[in-house]
Amino acid sequence: MDRLRVFTWHVHGSYLYYLSQANCDFYLPVTPDRGYGYGGRAGSYAWGSNVHEIPVERVKDLSFDVILFQSREHYEVDQFQIFSKRQHRLPKLYLEHDPPRQVPTETRHIAADTSTVLVHVTDFNRLMWDSGGAPTTVIDHGVTMPDVPYSGKLDRGIVVVNNIKPRGRRLGYDVFEYARKFAPLDIIGMGTREIGGLGEVPHDELPEFIAQYRFFFNPIRYTSLGLSILEAMMIGMPIVGLQTTELVTVIESGIHGYLSLNPDELVRNMNTLIESPALAQRLGANARSRALERFSIGRFARDWEQLFTNVSMGRYPMPFMSKPVSTPV
Repeated sequence: MDRLRVFTWHVHGSYLYYLSQANCDFYLPVTPDRGYGYGGRAGSYAWGSNVHEIPVERVKDLSFDVILFQSREHYEVDQFQIFSKRQHRLPKLYLEHDPPRQVPTETRHIAADTSTVLVHVTDFNRLMWDSGGAPTTVIDHGVTMPDVPYSGKLDRGIVVVNNIKPRGRRLGYDVFEYARKFAPLDIIGMGTREIGGLGEVPHDELPEFIAQYRFFFNPIRYTSLGLSILEAMMIGMPIVGLQTTELVTVIESGIHGYLSLNPDELVRNMNTLIESPALAQRLGANARSRALERFSIGRFARDWEQLFTNVSMGRYPMPFMSKPVSTPV
């Protein structure tokens, strides 16, 4: 059977790379300026032969099985400019990477009350969005990392956040600035040199780079479940972070690392790991086991393949909380 042909945009490079591990052909539109969503096979990712670039003006001439949206701009504007009438009738999915920004409990998703399948990356995100009557499902992240051994030889923690300063409190810039006054921390990512960080590290060099640090610190208050956290877990790093959003279902304090709503407590935990490499090794090994169990790339790829197949055949998931719940006697 031929592989399904999925049209999507390059919105989140790491996620797209992991998504491309599914046994499907992915078609990415490109423009001369490689603008937002139109970068194609960009970045330092080892793109496979199943990932194809197509000039945006040729999109109307090609055949696809499903369309996968990943941003409001492409859903509300671009689709009406680049697709043919025939393509507009194709099954559509909307991959929502984030929880709602405005009012977490009251924000209605732009795909609500449509036939577009709304795919969330965490149960927390699905719970917070008002999805209306849209068919809705959750596919947990999946990641894969090269076999790089965790050493933790540096008596420091590492933070991986792009453009943390302009993104402010939501991404925990103030939490990071506070914590690094009292615990040794480095930060990498786009825009980090401006705040005394180490700058951007290419994705293919990231595992070996972060594996030398004692622990991984996630200062983010409110976002989705960061892929960089899961990548660190796959290496065998203990995780220190805020006790918020989906992360509370992944990390158990004292088992895989430490979570707290109190930055002072997190600083104490960081310094405990600095003082005890053996403890960091033990917690990191537990974190790796958890990541392999829940976030394997094989499970992730199969989940997406099954969803694409079902949607292409007209078999859609149910709207969120539409199923009757049995009451215990």
